[in-house]
Formats: sequence, structure tokens, C-alpha cells
Amino acid sequence: MNTATATAPIQLPWTQSLHTGDGRMDDTHHEFVDMLNRLMTTPHDQQLPLYKEFLLHTVEHFAQEERWMLATGFAADNCHADHHATILETMRAVETHYEGGDTEIIQRLAEALAEWFPGHAASMDAGLAIHLKNVGFDSVTETLADPSAIKNVTMSGCGSVTCTD
Repeated sequence: MNTATATAPIQLPWTQSLHTGDGRMDDTHHEFVDMLNRLMTTPHDQQLPLYKEFLLHTVEHFAQEERWMLATGFAADNCHADHHATILETMRAVETHYEGGDTEIIQRLAEALAEWFPGHAASMDAGLAIHLKNVGFDSVTETLADPSAIKNVTMSGCGSVTCTD
């Protein structure tokens, strides 16, 4: 007798804890979470087209935050951007492995991202949102209220309240 039961796919609920305080960042994060959840509920053999769309969204998502960091005084090689680069490198490798026959790898990565993202949003992204507010940066227009308030490439940290830089 088979007593195994199917388990529901993992989902990342959109909760108040994912809000950073920056509307545009939160909108992008909501899109990220929605796409991630759709990916996790898609049958493995049908995930690749959606995964490619999710990867492109993530590339733009991270590039957006990195533009904001550079515009507000972060060094190009800051640790927040390094985290983004590591995630993107992994995502590209997952696509290659999937195409090589490992059709469960996208699901495994999606589940790992669902675990990783809340911590990233609550630390690095929330810290970046606070920094953007403090320097008068408008993320919608991507402009500074007072450009003289920024000393170029002064921060190499992650933009998080948990970093020392």
C-alpha cells in the first residue's frame, strides 16, 4: 500500500516583512515573488520558458538596484552587487544544467531562492531603501534631490543595516 501523499509546492507569500519602504523596489520585488511562485507551481518539464523570463526579470531587477547604488555613492564592487552577481551566475548555470537533462534543478533553485529572498530583502534591500531615502533619491525618476549630497564611490558595503560600511 502506498501511503505517500503529494506535498503542495513551496510558496513564498507576499507579506509586510518583504516591504522595504521604497515603492518602486517593492513593486519589483512583488513581481519577483509572483514569478518565483508561478515557477514553483509549474510542472518541471514546462519550467524552462518561464525560468528564462524569470532570469531576464532578475537581471533587470538587480541592474535597477545597482544603478541606484552607483547613483547614490556606492563603489561598483560593493558586497550587495556581489551577492547579485553570485545569484545570477548560479541562475545561468541552472539553465545550462536543465538543458543538459536535469529537469528538477529549476525547482530546487526556486525553492532555495524562496528561502534566500526574505533575508536579502529584509537586510540588504531594506538597508538600501533607507539609504535612498536618507540621500533624497527618487527611485521612480532615478534622480537625487540634491546631487551635491553624494560623495562618489564612498561606500563599499552592502547597503544593509547589518553591514559595517
